[in-house]
Amino acid sequence: MSALTPPTDMPTPTTDKITQAAMETIYLCKFRVSMDGEWLCLRELDDISLTPDPEPTHEDSWEDLTELVEQIRGDTEDPNYLMANERMNLMNMAKLSIKGLIESALNLGRTLDSDYAPLQQFFVVMEHCLKHGLKAKKTFLGQNKSFWGPLELVEKLVPEAGEITASVKDLPGLKTPVGRGRAWLRLALMQKKLSEYMKALINKKELLSEFYEPNALMMEEEGAIIAGLLVGLNVIDANFCMKGEDLDSQVGVIDFSMYLKDGNSTKGSEGDGQITAILDQKNYVEELNRHLNATVNNLQAKVDALEKSNTKLTEELAVANNRIITLQEEMERVKEESSYILESNRKGTKQDRTADGQALSEARKHLKEETQLRLDVEKELEMQISMRQEMELAMKMLEKDVCEKQDALVSLRQQLDDLRALKHELSFKLQSSDLGVKQKSELNSRLEEKTNQMAATIKQLEQSEKDLVKQAKTLNCAASKLIPKHHH
Repeated sequence: MSALTPPTDMPTPTTDKITQAAMETIYLCKFRVSMDGEWLCLRELDDISLTPDPEPTHEDSWEDLTELVEQIRGDTEDPNYLMANERMNLMNMAKLSIKGLIESALNLGRTLDSDYAPLQQFFVVMEHCLKHGLKAKKTFLGQNKSFWGPLELVEKLVPEAGEITASVKDLPGLKTPVGRGRAWLRLALMQKKLSEYMKALINKKELLSEFYEPNALMMEEEGAIIAGLLVGLNVIDANFCMKGEDLDSQVGVIDFSMYLKDGNSTKGSEGDGQITAILDQKNYVEELNRHLNATVNNLQAKVDALEKSNTKLTEELAVANNRIITLQEEMERVKEESSYILESNRKGTKQDRTADGQALSEARKHLKEETQLRLDVEKELEMQISMRQEMELAMKMLEKDVCEKQDALVSLRQQLDDLRALKHELSFKLQSSDLGVKQKSELNSRLEEKTNQMAATIKQLEQSEKDLVKQAKTLNCAASKLIPKHHH
């Protein structure tokens, strides 16, 4: 308490100011985190600045201050008080993370992936919320705390979550419960049902008591508030590819720099916004170009398949034509034979004539079938030729569209280069102006030093002038004394 004893010549702060500062402050680990609107302001616990009160309200304000500080220290040593502060801190961080993620995603206007920084921080905050107050389970390797156990319960409460749990268990790269829990959170966000699953889990506190302490975040009202805030995430679209992502060894550390207010960051916001818009347009055009290239490749494959089928149909048509010609020749031969038979067997029996007539009708029927087959093949060939022409026209239109998109991409890249050059020129001018200000400040300091030297010299001259005046007065007095003596 000796460190808290105030100097005798310093005014003491009032108890009301200390109480107000304590009410506007939340405690996180060894830092004091003050809420300033939507932002955080971090300060060390030891860095407690107390502004003096020009008019103390009463004489015993410093004793009240020491009692209040002792009371705050006593409260912070209480485990329940610390857990309550941690719950409040995590809830505030969840609010900031969810709000920042929604705003940035809406401004971005596209599907989010795993590399998006606000989305990564949101998962880190959610991981801390789920880990708060977890009971340690003893294993042969030691104590283990994992939030995968509570998340496995969701499929029992909501049957739709069974698909997510099965997908997580089937992922080959996940080896730890922490990695499975992170994958589950990402899949639930993609499904846009993370809020529904968390609400169902929080409502079953008798099941959560197996995994959490009684004063954990998931067991208190802060957990229900966070579950309600998660509803807002249904407006964003996210897409994750977790096959190549290492979710087991990631370190979940909250990056407070994303939520700290920085006044200097607003200077180049307009230029950065333009560059961001250009980059988004460039990415969109490149993605569209990739889709168009894929479409062209698919159409080319279809055209190749149609060409092969067309060649095959042409070959079949040629075979059918040859067969028809052969049948026609056979029919002519049969006619000749039949006419010869009729002429030679005019006096034959009636049964022989009937047999010849049946053979002739069969030949005619066979010829009719072959003719119909030829007509069908020709119709199919005409259809294939028309489809091929349509595909060629579609390919030409797609090639034209691809050329236009490539020209737009080239112009966007040129604009991006111009913006970068302009930014480089502005930074160079800023450095030049900073250098000029520094030189002027050095010249000003030199002038001030010379001015001080001249002032000192003037003071010395004034002092010497005073000394000369005194000496002159002394000499005058001595002369006046000597002159009367000389007269005598």
